[in-house]
Amino acid sequence: MSLLAGINGPADLADLTQDQLESLALEIRAFLVDRVARTGGHLGPNLGVVELTIALHRVFDSPRDVLLFDTGHQAYVHKILTGRAHQFDTLRQPGGLSGYPSRMESEHDVIENSHASTSLSYADGIAKGFQLDGSLGGDNGRHVVAVIGDGALTGGMSWEALNNIAAAERPLIIVVNDNERSYSPTIGGLAHHLSTLRTTRGYERFLDWGRRMLKRTPMVGDPVYDALHGMKKGIKDVVAPQGLFEDLGLKYIGPIHGHDEAEVEHALRRAAAFLGPVIVHVITEKGRGYAPAELDDADRFHGVGVIDPDTGRPLSSNGPTWTSVFADELCRIGSDNDRVVAITAAMPGPTGIASFGRSFPDRMFDVGIAEQHAATSAAGLAFAGHHPVVAVYATFLNRAFDQVLMDVALHRAGVTFVLDRAGVTGDDGPSHNGVWDISMLSIVPGLRLAAPRDEATLRRALREAIEVDDAPTVVRFPKGSLGGAIDPVCQLDGMDVLREFTHPDVLVIAAGSMVPVALDVADRLGDQGITVAVIDPRWLFPINPALVTACGKAARVITIEDGLRRSGMGSALRDELVQHRVGTPVWTFGLPEEFLDQSSRAELLTRHGLAAQDISRQVVEWVSEEVVVSDVAAGSDQR
Repeated sequence: MSLLAGINGPADLADLTQDQLESLALEIRAFLVDRVARTGGHLGPNLGVVELTIALHRVFDSPRDVLLFDTGHQAYVHKILTGRAHQFDTLRQPGGLSGYPSRMESEHDVIENSHASTSLSYADGIAKGFQLDGSLGGDNGRHVVAVIGDGALTGGMSWEALNNIAAAERPLIIVVNDNERSYSPTIGGLAHHLSTLRTTRGYERFLDWGRRMLKRTPMVGDPVYDALHGMKKGIKDVVAPQGLFEDLGLKYIGPIHGHDEAEVEHALRRAAAFLGPVIVHVITEKGRGYAPAELDDADRFHGVGVIDPDTGRPLSSNGPTWTSVFADELCRIGSDNDRVVAITAAMPGPTGIASFGRSFPDRMFDVGIAEQHAATSAAGLAFAGHHPVVAVYATFLNRAFDQVLMDVALHRAGVTFVLDRAGVTGDDGPSHNGVWDISMLSIVPGLRLAAPRDEATLRRALREAIEVDDAPTVVRFPKGSLGGAIDPVCQLDGMDVLREFTHPDVLVIAAGSMVPVALDVADRLGDQGITVAVIDPRWLFPINPALVTACGKAARVITIEDGLRRSGMGSALRDELVQHRVGTPVWTFGLPEEFLDQSSRAELLTRHGLAAQDISRQVVEWVSEEVVVSDVAAGSDQR
C-alpha cells in the first residue's frame, strides 16, 4: 500500500520508521513530478525540500507551532503533508490549489504573498505576540519556525529582521534552506559566506586536531592549551564563519545534510530545546531526485509549464517571447553603446539579462533579491556616467517604489526599468499579477512609461528609453509569447494611429498588450455603424499633448489598459483633458482595486470586463443613449 495515501495530516508521520520515511520521500518526489508536469508550477524547489519538510512536521506540531515558508514556492510538500495531496490535479487552476501557501486553503498556511525575504519579519512579530500572551517556547510552549532560502536571505528585509530577532533573544527557529540558488545561483558576500560554511565543520575541530597531535586532551594551564586557545579566536572566522551569525547573537547549528531526514530531525529537535534564536543551516539540492533537473540545468526547473515528465521538456512552444526579444535587443544596444549596463535582482535568466551578462560580463550586475538596492545602485551608476537597465518582474518593482521616487526621479537619474510580466499574468495568483505599476508610477515626477504592443515597438521603446539621461524611464510588457506585428496607419507626434477617422464617434486609446483588444472593439463598433479611431500612444506617461488634441476632436473616448483603473492611463488622460478644458467624456476600462484570483490571463480579462465583446456592447449602449449620464457603470470609472 502507498505510504503517501495514508498521509492525511502531519500526525500520520509520527509512527513511521526511518525506512518508511525514506520510502515516503521517494513517493512524494514521484508524485510531484507527475502532478506538476500536468499543470505547471514550481518543481525544482519542492523536490529539494522533501526530507526537510517531513522533518519539520515530525518535530513541530503545526498549526499550533507556526511554520512560515519564505517566498512559498517550496511549500508543495507542506501542502501534501497537511492533507491536500488529493487537490493537486487542480494546482494553479481557477478555484483550485494555489501555487503558494494560502490561508483560504488551510490553517497550516500563514504567509501567502509569495514575495521573498518576508518570513523573518513575520516570525519576529508572531513570536512577540506569543510572548505577550505567555505561550512562546518552553516545554509546552508554541514554536515559531521560519524556512528561508539562501537566495531570500540576500534581501535587506531579512537582515533588518535578524537584527531585531538577535537582540530580543526570543525562542525562534530560522531554517536556512541552502541550495546555492534562488531562481539562479545565489550571489554576493552572503553566498560566499555560506559556501565556506558548507566546507567546514566548525573551529572546535581545531582543538580536536590539537588533541590528536598531542594524543591527549589539552588542559587549562597547559602551555599547549593556552596556545591553541589563543589561536582559536584568530582562526575562528577562517574555519568557522558561523561567527557571522553567532556575533549577532544567534546560535548556529549546521551545516546539516538536508536529504538525511534523521539528521535534519535531530538538528531541529536541538533547536527546539534552545531558549533563544537559532539558525539551522540545511544543505539541499534543488531538483533532487529528478534526472532531467540533475543532469540538465536545475534552474530551468525552478518554475515549469506543462512538461513531459520523463524528459522535462515543454510540451508546447509558441515562438519568441517578450522576454527573449528584450534580451536580444538589449545585447544589440550593448554592442553599440558601452555605457549601457544591466541590473537584475536574482533573476538574470527569467528577466532575459543573462544573455547580456554572457556577452558583457563586466557590465551585468545581479544584486540578489534586493530590488531597493538595485534601484539606488542604478542611480549611482547613472551618476557615474552609465545608463543602467534594471530588469525585474512588474510585481517586484512595488518593493522599490521609494527608491524610484526619491533616489532615481528626484535626482533626475537616467535609469531604465524594464518590467517583465506586467499586467495580468494569471496562474501564479494575486501577488504575481503585475497590475500595480502604471498606477504606482503615474505619480512619479518626470517619469516616462512605455507600453509596447509588439516586437517592433518593444525594440523601439527600449532604444528610446536608453536615450533619456535626465529622468527615469520604464518599459513594460506582459508575460508569454509575442503576437503578430501590428502596423500603424500613420504617425501623430510619435504616437501610432491604428485606425484613422478625423471626427470619430469613439476614439479608442489602448495601452500595449491591450491593442489587439482595442482593434477588435473597433471592428465590432464599425459593424454597428459607429465611426472609430484607434491610437496607441506607445508612451503612456507623460500624456502627449497631441493626444489631448485628438480627444477634443472625438465625440467620446474610451481607454483600455491591463492595469488598475484608478490612477492609470485613462485616469491621467481624463485629468489632463480637464486641465485643458476639453469636455470630451472618457470611459476607462481597466482592472478594479482588488487582488486577482489565480486563473488564465484570458479568463481574468473576461471576468473583469476587458474582453472585446463586453467592451463593445457597453460602448454601443453608451453611443445609443441620448444623454450622457454621470453614473459610474459596473467595471468603469466614468460614463
